[in-house]
Amino acid sequence: MKFKGEQNFQHENEQKKGVLIAYLGTPDSPDVLSVRRYLKEFLSDPRIIEVPKIIWWFVLNIFILNFRSFNSARLYKSIWTEGGSPLLVNCIKIKEKVQKSLPSNYQVALGMRYGNPSIKTALNELKEANCRDIEVITLFPHYSATTVGSIFDAVSTEIKSWRWVPSVKFLNSYHDNPLLIEILSERIQKSFDSQGKPDKLVFSYHSIPKKYFDSGDPYHCLCQKTSRLIAEKLSLDEKDYITAFQSRFGPSEWLKPYTSETMKSLPKEGIKSVQVVSPGFGVDNLETLQEIDIENKEYFEDAGGENFHYIPCLNDDDDHIEFLISLIGK
Repeated sequence: MKFKGEQNFQHENEQKKGVLIAYLGTPDSPDVLSVRRYLKEFLSDPRIIEVPKIIWWFVLNIFILNFRSFNSARLYKSIWTEGGSPLLVNCIKIKEKVQKSLPSNYQVALGMRYGNPSIKTALNELKEANCRDIEVITLFPHYSATTVGSIFDAVSTEIKSWRWVPSVKFLNSYHDNPLLIEILSERIQKSFDSQGKPDKLVFSYHSIPKKYFDSGDPYHCLCQKTSRLIAEKLSLDEKDYITAFQSRFGPSEWLKPYTSETMKSLPKEGIKSVQVVSPGFGVDNLETLQEIDIENKEYFEDAGGENFHYIPCLNDDDDHIEFLISLIGK
């Protein structure tokens, strides 16, 4: 193995502290080929699909990519903006604002686990800036092997190829950070103030297969804790809110209750108004803008619901930037 070194290293060069802001990723564009390329990279990750490689290669390449790419491209087109992918637009803004808020001896880079800019590209950007200490902060507050664990894999794979390995700090979860709970609670309270308090507040988190949880992934417990802490902060009773899970894929059982089934059943229980928040995502994306605010809104209204309101993610709001800054250097 050939290790990457610094050909023109000078001892007097200023050393910087690096910050890698990492997220899962997005296609480069909403066309079928770009979405197919993105899905192939995403669904080829053994952290995402724990199936024997030979079997999964056949299923993925013969069936899934040939059908799912077209539907996913259609969904991406429904949320795409003039500036591009909402996820990437928000992440770039976050990166720029964090950079602006830090001292000059810090260098901030943005890396996506799948798609562009890649984690490899971002780490090499920090390497070229002479960063000998690197902090990795994902925009996922809750640890799961499928998200944060996979990002760790990508970071490790790249850095192990360097001749001079930097000091690396990897923050794997901040789901119960008091400041995060406070700003999420304030976001929800503002929604209550402007929209009126709903019959039910729905916390919707991205799901994972139940067998992953049964095998030791702590994600379900971390999500439940976030919901409970926010509910306590807002003085909500247990009947006032529910924690549900979205975005399941395939025939196997995933974490329950499913958000889609919840939206279909709530009106039958007399729940006519809901507000939905997704604390598991740092920025809005396909799963929030399309799946929640379009698809699940339709489920709720078709079932007899009258008032559906989605509470946006923290995105590049000032309080989110301040929170991310508070995580650096700790």
